[in-house]
Amino acid sequence: MQSSHKPFNLGKLPSEQLAQFLTNFTRSDPRVIVGPGIGEDAAVLDVGDRYIVAKSDPITFASDDIGWYAVHVNANDVACTGALPRWFLCTALLPERRADATMVEGIFRQIRRACDEVGALLVGGHTEITYGLDRPILVGTMLGEVDPAGLVTTSGAQHGDAVVLTQGIAIEGTAIIAREMRDDLLARRGYPSDFVERCSGFIYQPGISVVAAAQVACATTRVHAMHDPTEGGLATALWELATAAQVGLEIDAWAVPVFEETLSLCNAYELDPWGLIASGSLLLVVDTADAQRVCSALRNADIEAAVIGRVAPRENGVLLRSSESQSSRRRGEATTRQLPMFERDEIARLFDA
Repeated sequence: MQSSHKPFNLGKLPSEQLAQFLTNFTRSDPRVIVGPGIGEDAAVLDVGDRYIVAKSDPITFASDDIGWYAVHVNANDVACTGALPRWFLCTALLPERRADATMVEGIFRQIRRACDEVGALLVGGHTEITYGLDRPILVGTMLGEVDPAGLVTTSGAQHGDAVVLTQGIAIEGTAIIAREMRDDLLARRGYPSDFVERCSGFIYQPGISVVAAAQVACATTRVHAMHDPTEGGLATALWELATAAQVGLEIDAWAVPVFEETLSLCNAYELDPWGLIASGSLLLVVDTADAQRVCSALRNADIEAAVIGRVAPRENGVLLRSSESQSSRRRGEATTRQLPMFERDEIARLFDA
């Protein structure tokens, strides 16, 4: 008998269904300081004198440097709690008839290099040759630790706070497009090879890691909330932040930095950069009085940062303010609309095509 339910689209589960599943199938425990919830990407466990932070995330879109990717995307979510990444576990599912010693050694080397970069150790996991795969899939788990007084959660945003964004949006998405569509970009669309190489290298420069940015911010002031935009892009991350903290947001579209390379590739494939996978950016919510000080500290560490909006009352929703020119902004002539929602990441449309 066939199910009457519509299959889910590629990508994250819809937030409404996920929230329902988490409500129906999880239990409370006093030692679980932060459990599963929309916008909270890491669990926080009380082990006495400190908190252990645990995060698990797969790498499914990328295939190049997959071991390096797996470490960094998991370390990012641990760092967003104010914790230091310490211990990494990895489940490696490898494609039959393609996996060999060269592939596996390469993945282990990538994991070791990335662990060295974030200060973590590989401490366990699982490897197997798996039926039905055409590429490796890695599922990473990063454990970290934080002093209870230093814990930061996505739900900590407060009305009147400033919203800060580091780097620019869709760094990871830019790299994935360039790597996966390289032949099409060069042969059919006529992009210069140095442009495509530069975009492919976005995972390293500006880079997808936010560990350093999170540490600089936490050393500078009391951070009320942190969240790293990943699948679903900046727009989804802002909605998740607002949902977790039960607040509204007012975001200034003109303040959000977008790389010219990102805009070019998104235009080529008719993708919206606001909904494109975006590891490498960090959302910080701080007291308005501390916002410029945090931005200055980040810039002094060679990390670009900008105030992109503010926390508003929950009933306002998540709003995007835009205007045609600087002069109209000075006159206060901005138009306001609800921030778009993306049912799935824009990168999925690229793979559909």
